[in-house]
Amino acid sequence: MFTKKTVIASATALATSVMLLSGCGSSDDNEGSKNGDSVTLTMIVSGNKAADGQDFELDVLPKLVNAKFPNIKLEVQKLPDDQYHTSIKTKLAAGEAPDIFRVWPRMGNAASIIDLSKGGYLADLSDLTFMSNISDGAREDMSYDGKVYGITKGIDMLGTYYNKDLFAKAGIADVPKDWPSFLDACQKLLDSGVTPIVMGDKDPWWIQFGSYQLAANTVYAADKDFDLKLQAGEKKLTDETWVKALSMYKELYDKGYIAKNTLGLGGPQATQMFIDGKAAMVFDGTWDYPTLTAKGAADFERGFFPLPGNEQGEPVWQAVSTAAGWGVNAKSKHLDEVKQVLNYWFDNSSDLFAEWVKLNPSISAFNGVPLNNELYKDAYELYQSSGNSIYFANQMWPNGVADTLQVKFGEIIGGRNTTPEEVTSAMQAKFDELWKE
Repeated sequence: MFTKKTVIASATALATSVMLLSGCGSSDDNEGSKNGDSVTLTMIVSGNKAADGQDFELDVLPKLVNAKFPNIKLEVQKLPDDQYHTSIKTKLAAGEAPDIFRVWPRMGNAASIIDLSKGGYLADLSDLTFMSNISDGAREDMSYDGKVYGITKGIDMLGTYYNKDLFAKAGIADVPKDWPSFLDACQKLLDSGVTPIVMGDKDPWWIQFGSYQLAANTVYAADKDFDLKLQAGEKKLTDETWVKALSMYKELYDKGYIAKNTLGLGGPQATQMFIDGKAAMVFDGTWDYPTLTAKGAADFERGFFPLPGNEQGEPVWQAVSTAAGWGVNAKSKHLDEVKQVLNYWFDNSSDLFAEWVKLNPSISAFNGVPLNNELYKDAYELYQSSGNSIYFANQMWPNGVADTLQVKFGEIIGGRNTTPEEVTSAMQAKFDELWKE
């Protein structure tokens, strides 16, 4: 059962600031497992294998772990998101979960920190040597009831990846800074014979990528504490600001700015259209940097900007949040070895940490680690300087509310007569069903 006290206590103001703490990890515990016996650790994560070069989790991590600990073998499996969630749910229920697996902050997913820790599935990681080297917000978002149960990949931003060459050909000189200029850019692209935006809505979670960015500029720009008030019964998801956000998103589909029949396009197909130069933009997150910057049929320069759902003269608000990361099976038979691996991995003086930082698409939440990808420089600097940002909305909702958003908005994409008001009414009904005082 979800309680208001539980989630308010776990919620942090990560979007207000990311203050990275000083300190450094110790490598004293990293000199091999205690008894020297051969051990095989298992790990399952979600996502797509890196399109170009080595995949950190599949290739680099197992190799360097075994080099450091010759008696430890790490076997890693990476599954597409939908397969991952089905697999991990089944394995947890059967008591066959891997030693390490993907988890999400707060209530942000069926495999979320709050859900899994309350269910007794996650080991307490509070005693790991590097914990003080992670920002307060990122650490708290992976905690429950005062204990740390996950290690985040970093900080993720939702935004708009765009093709600078197609923008130039359509006569778009500047990155849109507000909603009217964004709509104008979409129309110029359409008039030039270019599909403005492609989305992989067959994978329903993609629907969140645009809607949360627009909500940042409507719902949370008006009231940053909206979700706390929602939990307290003082606000509802039927609020006019949520209706406005979804109406704005619907407008992009109605005007043909988002490719037709996206309910038939999965994320990989949408990504391929973008990197092949067949669409000028795609809404996605920093976690998809490897796939969205991979080589395709077209050679072009990429850019990235927050979807500007703001009115002219108003500041842009961004959707920025603690990223998914890794949790440890509370029933692991090799908990000591797992913790040795983690202490080595996240020791900021280790070779493994250096490789992780180099290949990690997310923005680091560790002290002293600079921004890794120049592509995100402008958006990240805006985030740091303005403070106008909010977590991904589903992180403060019981699991199931975001699914309702996806299903009902999918009806709009599919051409049914569902209205934004009906979408928000269904979201509120699901929230009321799941949220208990």
